[in-house]
Amino acid sequence: MAIEVNDTNFEDVVIKSDIPAIVDFWAEWCGPCRMIAPSIEEMSGEFSGKAVVAKCDVDNSPQVAIKYSIRNIPTILFFKDGKIADKQVGAVPKNVLVNKLKSLL
Repeated sequence: MAIEVNDTNFEDVVIKSDIPAIVDFWAEWCGPCRMIAPSIEEMSGEFSGKAVVAKCDVDNSPQVAIKYSIRNIPTILFFKDGKIADKQVGAVPKNVLVNKLKSLL
């Protein structure tokens, strides 16, 4: 299961991670967010121990969303060594996300 990150734990879970991280910025009311949610959940199992797979509800964590200039959702940010390494805005097929994450491993 994807890790829920928020304004409080984002730094510890994502930025300080010693393995790459993917963060899905989403909201309950967002249709495209619900479309990619199963892919994110599958990836959390497939990349267990290799990458952090996390979800951040922008309605409940406004500070993180502001810090990373999240203006459209879903936005998926890929982190490596605590820095943004890649970005995907909008719903895309799972293989697009998998390929972006694999390039960081």
